[in-house]
Amino acid sequence: MKIAYISTYPPRECGIATFNCNLMRAVNANFPERKSLLNGGFVVALNDSENMQEYEYPEEVKYIIRQNHQKDYIRAANYINTSNADVCIMEHEFGIYGGESGIYILPLINRLEKPLISILHTILKDPSYVQRIIIREIAEQSSKIVVMSKRAVEFLTTIYDVPEEKIVIIEHGVPDVEASKPNPVKSLSQFKNRKVMLTFGLISRGKGLETVVRALPKIARIHPEIMYVVLGNTHPGVIKSSGEEYRDHLKTLAAQLNVSSHLSFINKFVTEEELVDYLAATDIYVTPYLNEAQITSGTLSYAVGAGAAVVSTPYWHATELLADNRGRLFDFKDADALAEIVIELLNQERVLNELKENAYDYGLHLRWPVIGAEYIRVAHESCATHDFSDRILKNSIVDPEIMPKFSLNHVLRLTDDTGIVQHAKYGIPNLKEGYCLDDNARALIMALMAYQRSKSREAFELLPIYLSYIHYMQTEDGNFRNFLSFDRRYLDDVGSEDSFGRTIWSLGYLIGCSSNNSYKEFATELFHKSFPHFKTLKHLRGMANTIIGISLYLQAVPGDEGMVSEMINLTQPLIDAYDRHQTEDWQWFEEKMTYDNAILPLALLHSCHITGNEKVKQTALKTMAFLDEVTLSKGYLSPVGNDGWYSKGKNFPVYDQQAIETMAMVLMHFQAYTNFRKPQYIEKMFLCYKWFLGENSLRAPLYDHETKGCCDGLLPGGINRNQGAESTLAYLISHLTVLKAFELEYEYNKAGQSVSLSF
Repeated sequence: MKIAYISTYPPRECGIATFNCNLMRAVNANFPERKSLLNGGFVVALNDSENMQEYEYPEEVKYIIRQNHQKDYIRAANYINTSNADVCIMEHEFGIYGGESGIYILPLINRLEKPLISILHTILKDPSYVQRIIIREIAEQSSKIVVMSKRAVEFLTTIYDVPEEKIVIIEHGVPDVEASKPNPVKSLSQFKNRKVMLTFGLISRGKGLETVVRALPKIARIHPEIMYVVLGNTHPGVIKSSGEEYRDHLKTLAAQLNVSSHLSFINKFVTEEELVDYLAATDIYVTPYLNEAQITSGTLSYAVGAGAAVVSTPYWHATELLADNRGRLFDFKDADALAEIVIELLNQERVLNELKENAYDYGLHLRWPVIGAEYIRVAHESCATHDFSDRILKNSIVDPEIMPKFSLNHVLRLTDDTGIVQHAKYGIPNLKEGYCLDDNARALIMALMAYQRSKSREAFELLPIYLSYIHYMQTEDGNFRNFLSFDRRYLDDVGSEDSFGRTIWSLGYLIGCSSNNSYKEFATELFHKSFPHFKTLKHLRGMANTIIGISLYLQAVPGDEGMVSEMINLTQPLIDAYDRHQTEDWQWFEEKMTYDNAILPLALLHSCHITGNEKVKQTALKTMAFLDEVTLSKGYLSPVGNDGWYSKGKNFPVYDQQAIETMAMVLMHFQAYTNFRKPQYIEKMFLCYKWFLGENSLRAPLYDHETKGCCDGLLPGGINRNQGAESTLAYLISHLTVLKAFELEYEYNKAGQSVSLSF
């Protein structure tokens, strides 16, 4: 039995990593002839760093996935499929995989040809839509789902509709070791001549340690020898975001309550052997979590397995594991109740010892080799019942392997502390041309998308630059200027309606998706200040861009009836324009197709997504189909060229093709998929994106792998090699949209095969 494990892995400090390492050792313990972990399989390790050398992994780690790199997941699936593994075991926790709630794991498991056993460490009672989808997809692709408690089975069957016959309960394993004799921990100053309460594990807010600190004054009055020991490092993620703020808060609280001498921190990551010694030297182990939503707790299992007397809040795992007098429960945040239980147990040694004995006896069947044998049994069952021929092999509509690696290099080159420069000579910023509002609005959208996708620090640091530019260009009456010279002189009094609409789009997007409240509040202020000008718009593209911005705003503020009404008012001129100009062979809004054409049906898709208006929906579908017929009929995207545009009944202008046309097509088809969930829209979206990579009328790529920018256009004689902000941002927004679409692969590939394009 060879097993491929997908998980975080030591030396990364992570509870899932420790669990998986222990599981691997536990399985191997049932095969005495194996001399190393590598004999039993290998690990595909999840990195929380871009640097492949961040951790010095042991030999059993054969493949590394960088958490936020979608291509790594696809390549990992190929690696596992071509390996000698008989079965795959995946540790699942939402936070260790990339994308929204860890959605990047789905393309990997969707491609696995080995039977899959998934271990669910977190099962939420109130999942988001995406979290529910992820668990359902994992269940569908898995031969077996392993959980560690009865409550988890209840949640999976009732909330996630997972068939009960797929679910197996295997409790959390505990170390198969006894405490050292003599126990060296008892000679430590924190333990010597003390009654000790202990909590261990990675420290972060939400663990409820302050409840124990608040119980200390009452306990210390009766038992002045009490010591509360907190064993463990602060969680690495917490260190990055807020340092030792929580640990310092606990120390300050103890000082305020005059119990500093009863609180001790041992800031280290201990081995399992050391941990058993600490638990054996402890009088009472405490898990004071703040709410019930903890389906599994490894630290609690370890404490029970070591025969500790456990006192805990009644979270889900604790209520099961501490039943039958294996521990005591107190209510969440109830420091007085905790103090009373601790005093009672310390006063009655017989009762305390009885809890320890009950826990120890129960813990014998939780020892890792016993647990390992359970997983071996499940693995054999999965292999025996697995028939890969029953699964439909499919190629993804979106192929991330052909996509260049996402890079902000050229954007950073074009951006200074004022904003993004609008033009470039080849790959060099052309400072003579200054800045424009259009590009800074697009840049804000792109940076938000990049930060959403990978929590990129570079992208996050660009947000205030572009938002500040937008603020600088807003006039007192709420309108916007467009152009600014390099020496920061206004070059116009009022910008175009297009630039106005694109700015509203960017502000609506920021309001809808920003996790930074100050940015969101600032954007909301700018958005509402511009509102009076919505009614003065006269041009269709200005209206269309504004409609998109309002739609994005309403997704965050759905109760704003005034804004819904304004969007309906702005939508009507587009419908009227279509009704005036459409004929049987000309399904369009104007007598000619000019620039940024897909923005018009895209706006209608956004509008009907909010209102459900059938007329708007049908107009969107008809004009989108006509645009597809005109630009995609050759099997690749050939957008309307700016060299004359396309008048009704006239010749189609092939050149000069612009990147913003392609971006709008990509966004239009993705929005169509969002509205209607038909896979052909994803296929058309990806076909449009490939225009940047060379699937175009000249078979010439516009994306520059050297500069990481995008060329400004496709000309009759070749490529316009200048790489300004408009084209580069159009490429990056298209790239990020395709990656977002790829996250939904589990959904649009359900049919099992790519659809055929039709026009």
